[in-house]
Amino acid sequence: MRNRRRRAPDPYDGLLLVDKPTDWTSHDVVAKVRNHFKLSKCGHGGTLDPLATGLLVLLIGKGTKLSDRVMNGDKVYEGVIHLGVTTNSQDADGEILEEKDAAHITREKVEEVIAKNFMGPIEQIPPMVSAIKKDGVPLYKMARKGLEIEREPRKIEVFEFEVTAFENPLVHFRVKSTKGTYVRTLAHDIGNELGVGGSLDALRRTQSGPLSIDKAYTMEEILACDKETISEKILHLADLIKE
Repeated sequence: MRNRRRRAPDPYDGLLLVDKPTDWTSHDVVAKVRNHFKLSKCGHGGTLDPLATGLLVLLIGKGTKLSDRVMNGDKVYEGVIHLGVTTNSQDADGEILEEKDAAHITREKVEEVIAKNFMGPIEQIPPMVSAIKKDGVPLYKMARKGLEIEREPRKIEVFEFEVTAFENPLVHFRVKSTKGTYVRTLAHDIGNELGVGGSLDALRRTQSGPLSIDKAYTMEEILACDKETISEKILHLADLIKE
């Protein structure tokens, strides 16, 4: 029986950590990188909303084998909640549905509500403006038609939730939670618990599992590379499997 020759490692098999700019979808980033470097296989390890910036993990070539490992890791985000503003998407990209005065809300009250209702294992009802599918149709497509359907709550866990600054009506925060957490839903629900409503003004992912934004490259840095130099920025599959 003939021995099968083992293929040499491909210099593009692995992970590329991108610091996603705002207004780009995760799909935009994948498509741009794949087409620019003519990669046969390129995906991502966890979506970021267009509003959000920060760590987007691209899975290249056989790096797609690490999809579950990347997506299942806990996530760390930094962001800003805008109290008193409720939108249909639960973030600043949506249509404003209601505005209330939040001048009476204090930092202490915000921290009290977070500690009491938004730490540890909790349940979230996903937003209508999301990629979750119902009968094969993404919810955001239904939302565009003005439809709202009942959504099953999802179990998540919040490990850390720190208010890093408070400039009423803006609440700056850092949160660490399990995969599948909608941070804009946290903002929305915290606002509702405070009685004034709320939405997400800004969001930045700084960590996904053991991977950190410190090792990520901007799109400008990535697109300035050619196919040889981009290989130097990839976390190679052979090294990752050893970890």
